[in-house]
Amino acid sequence: MHEFSIAASLVEKLSEFGRENPDKKIHEIRLAIGELSHVEHEQLRFCYDSITKETPLEGSILKIDKTEAGAPVVTFQCPACGKTVGETQGKECEIKSIKFSQNEPILN
Repeated sequence: MHEFSIAASLVEKLSEFGRENPDKKIHEIRLAIGELSHVEHEQLRFCYDSITKETPLEGSILKIDKTEAGAPVVTFQCPACGKTVGETQGKECEIKSIKFSQNEPILN
């Protein structure tokens, strides 16, 4: 279940952003995930929601955009060297955007 490790890594990066920017609250994260990455979107959302419980990220929304691979995966072989040609897209897993707001100052 690599969705858990992806979610954990994402939360670690977002928590780092939060520590470096204590005046900002993260509301939404948008990821681009390639259709060939074998990442189950619903499992990733479940893991993200579970990991962020009782943290400053709790309640933030994880949105996922699927990146198309382009063409069906076909294996080609170079006649000169014999090496196979791989896909050029479709395995991405990257943060596309983060929506955040300024935290309200605490008044005593």
